[in-house]
Amino acid sequence: MLQYILRRILLIIPVMLGVSVIVFSIMAMTPSDPARLMLGERAPAEQVQALRERLGLDQPVIVQYVRWLSRVVQLDFGRSIRSGRPVLEEILQRLPATIELALLATLVSIVIGVPIGVLSATRPNSAIDHSATVLAFTGLAMPVFWQGLMMILIFSVLLGWLPSSGRLGGWQHYVLPTLTLATSAVAAITRMTRSTMLEILTQDYIRTARSKGAIERAIVYRHALSNALIPVVTVIGLQFGGLLAGAVITETIFAWPGIGRLAVDAISAKDFPVVQGVVIMFALTYALVNLIVDVTYAYLDPRLRTRYE
Repeated sequence: MLQYILRRILLIIPVMLGVSVIVFSIMAMTPSDPARLMLGERAPAEQVQALRERLGLDQPVIVQYVRWLSRVVQLDFGRSIRSGRPVLEEILQRLPATIELALLATLVSIVIGVPIGVLSATRPNSAIDHSATVLAFTGLAMPVFWQGLMMILIFSVLLGWLPSSGRLGGWQHYVLPTLTLATSAVAAITRMTRSTMLEILTQDYIRTARSKGAIERAIVYRHALSNALIPVVTVIGLQFGGLLAGAVITETIFAWPGIGRLAVDAISAKDFPVVQGVVIMFALTYALVNLIVDVTYAYLDPRLRTRYE
């Protein structure tokens, strides 16, 4: 098991290296000059050139990348062009809001998705099953930006029940962004729970339990659901990582002060250090979440545990 964990940790290194190459290459190919953006359009050319030399922007791209990567390894992403503050400081200031929203959306998706999936699997081809399937596919196909705008239009503009933006001011501010972010996760968890439950309910040990006269509720929740949750946990973990990275649109629509909105604002202002730092942070977070999911899956599944012990 320890070898498995170490192997998965080592696999993160080439993934992050590839992400760093892509991020740096995209930023290097943009036509804007960071030195000109920092000094302003009216700055003399001599000052711009001096700043380029001081920042190392006059060096070959490979040299710039190696220097940038050496700083990133030390968690030094540079300073924001807009504010002049360290990029890591700005990311850490916005990170709690994004994690908070992703955790709430994950909790909502579990509370809604797992029961609907179980109910759909225990009543296959029924009206409940068909309705759950339609809702799941609708949730997967619905664009996040469209759903967010519709939620604001209905619950904020027309009904006036909930605020349309902001984070501070009470639990009402959390409802619309949480539900918007959780919709696709609810659909994915529902489909995975249903398919896994349908497979497990046909296993021999389930038929044996029924032949012994066990209560159907106990069979479903004690025997079937406990085993079905193993792959569902994997989906939940992946959905959480996806929600962290996918909160960009939701945070922008609802003016949520998280990393996603920070990334959008940085892109609009051509704040390259912040954009690079946010993308690297998203990639690292997603890789760590995948690592935790894989380790959890190996711990919960006795077959994998036996293989690595």
